[in-house]
Amino acid sequence: MNVTIDKNSGYCFGVEFAIQMAEDELAQQDTLYCLGDIVHNRMEVERLHALGLRIIDREQLEELHDAKVLIRAHGEPPATYELALRNNIELIDASCPVVLKLQNRVKHAFDTSTRQNGQIVIYGQPGHAEVTGLAGQTLNQAIIVMTEQDLDQVDFSRPVTLFSQTTKSTAGFYHMKAVIEDRIRAAGGSLESFDANDSICRQVSNREPALARFAEQHDVVIFVSGRKSSNGKALFSVVNKTNPRSYFVENEEEMQDEWFHGADSVGICGATSTPMWLMQRVKDRIEEVAEHVA
Repeated sequence: MNVTIDKNSGYCFGVEFAIQMAEDELAQQDTLYCLGDIVHNRMEVERLHALGLRIIDREQLEELHDAKVLIRAHGEPPATYELALRNNIELIDASCPVVLKLQNRVKHAFDTSTRQNGQIVIYGQPGHAEVTGLAGQTLNQAIIVMTEQDLDQVDFSRPVTLFSQTTKSTAGFYHMKAVIEDRIRAAGGSLESFDANDSICRQVSNREPALARFAEQHDVVIFVSGRKSSNGKALFSVVNKTNPRSYFVENEEEMQDEWFHGADSVGICGATSTPMWLMQRVKDRIEEVAEHVA
C-alpha cells in the first residue's frame, strides 16, 4: 500500500507564525497565557500545554494582571487591547497579517456605511474567534450569517457590504453573494448599493482545487483536523465530495482498519491548523496496519 502525505497540507503561515512565537516565549519563561486555543487542533494544544502554554478565556483575562498573554492568529476586537492596558497585560500579538488587514477593511467599511445607513454582513461562524474580532470593528453591529435563513436579519432596502471570514469556503461565499443579490432584486433594491468583498485567504482558498486533485489520486483519503476547525470542515467537504472514501479524524487512534480494505493508495491531508507531525503519526499508523488489510 502506497501512503502519501499531501505536501501542501499543514499550517498556513499565520498559524505557523503564532506557534513559533509561543515556542520562542516559552523558551525564556515557564508559563505563557494564550487567549483561546492557539490553534483549533486538540493534539497541538496538548503539546504546547506540556511546554507551559496555558489557555484562558475572556473572563479569566479580566481577572489577570501584570502578565504576558499571546494573541493568536485569529485576531482580537479592540476591547481586548483596551482591557490589556487597564490590567497592565503585555500582549504578544501573533494576529495573522491577513486578518489584521481584513479588520482594517471592515472598520473602514463600517465607518462609511454608518454614514449611508448601511449594514455590514459577515459570512462566518458565529462565536468564532476571527469573527468576534471582525465584529468588534463594527461596535458589534455587524450581522453574522452562515445560512440563507440568517439573511432574514438583513434589511435589503438599505445598502449592504459583505465580507467573509478568511477561512470559509469560497463556494459558500459566492453562493451567499448570489442569494443576497436575489433578495435585493426581490426587495426592489439596487445592486449598486451592494458591495461584496471576497476576503477569503488565498492560501486557504487555493488549497481547495489542490485538495480535490489530491483526493482524486488516491483510493482512500484520511483528512486530519481538529473538530473545532472551521477551515477543516470546509476543506474536508471538498475532499469528501471528490472522493467518497474520505474519512475525517483528529488523530491516528480514530482510524478503523476496514477503511483500507482493497486500497492500493492512501492519501493523508489536513487543515491549515493541522501540524505536519500529526499527519506523520497517521501515516506511521496506516503503514503498521497495511499488512493486515491487504
